[in-house]
Amino acid sequence: MTTPLQSRLAQVQGHVKAAAQGRDVRLVAVSKFHPVESLMEAYNAGQRHFGENYMQELLAKAQVMPKDVNWHFIGAMQSSKCKKIASIENLWCIETVDTEKKARLINSAREELNKPLRVYVQVNTSGEDNKSGVAPEDALPLCKFIKDSCSHLQLQGIMTIGSFTNSLNEKTNPDFEKLIQLRKQLENDLSCKLEVSMGMSADYELAIQYGSDNVRVGRTIFGERPVENPHQEKRVTESQ
Repeated sequence: MTTPLQSRLAQVQGHVKAAAQGRDVRLVAVSKFHPVESLMEAYNAGQRHFGENYMQELLAKAQVMPKDVNWHFIGAMQSSKCKKIASIENLWCIETVDTEKKARLINSAREELNKPLRVYVQVNTSGEDNKSGVAPEDALPLCKFIKDSCSHLQLQGIMTIGSFTNSLNEKTNPDFEKLIQLRKQLENDLSCKLEVSMGMSADYELAIQYGSDNVRVGRTIFGERPVENPHQEKRVTESQ
């Protein structure tokens, strides 16, 4: 019998397919705060890409979920956590690289595993102070550093979250427009193909219409998040 969660997942998959119009678009089910039992419902319905925002939660779930799950780390990442996150063997990618220091630490951890890892450079397209990511004009040096100096990292693309206000517009989104234009510039400067990761529960269909290759959908699949997260670590401020 199909569960309500599986029905919601199937609906999102249908919307992704319709918006993609024949393109391959990756759906990442963001399971932040939700229990493993809920993830397994999605897994049993065929979902394999899952996203987590917190290191402790990702580590805990990766230990008990099937090993063919493709994990995406999509949260703000402190330099002190890079090695632990990168050490997860079935980590598919890290989507939130925003400094050379973090790229270097992740590369070192993957070198020890002798297993390359996909990474996205996070770009702050909205310019908000509370958003992580490099400014659009600073994306090229970081992408170039990863491509040229990190032998165990594969530059998969660029990622943005964008502003909450812009996500409410069903027809246009300047943050999405900015990231798509930046991809064109980077692909030309770096002579390589890059993916774009943008779009969440409120705006993933519009993001796909703009050209997103990777969407991160949580609430629409899993429902409202539990109030407390047993794995959430304390946030600290660090100089980077």
